Amino acid sequence: MKIVRIYNGPDGKSTFEHVSLESRPELKTMQAARGVQFTSWPPGHFMDFHPAPRHQLVITLQGEMEIGLEDGTTERFGPGDVLIAEDLQGKGHTLRVTGDQQRISVSVPLVD
Repeated sequence: MKIVRIYNGPDGKSTFEHVSLESRPELKTMQAARGVQFTSWPPGHFMDFHPAPRHQLVITLQGEMEIGLEDGTTERFGPGDVLIAEDLQGKGHTLRVTGDQQRISVSVPLVD
């Protein structure tokens, strides 16, 4: 399992940060959530640049996705991987379902 935070850097562009439970101990405590949503996308599904719709955790349950940034950097997520989505402004990031499996994920919008 990996945990990756995507956020707006000082230049306003989306940036990745690899974090751990040790570097972000608040993740070990109960987080206030507004709900939960499951999504399912077919292989090849693509979403062009967009900011995160809200501060949320996105956990991949099945399949794979690749998140892309403006500078060409990409990060791949598989089952058990967690994305902390915090890039709420600017151009945002892309999302592509990679591999030949449907991607199923759960999004947990957090209370700010």
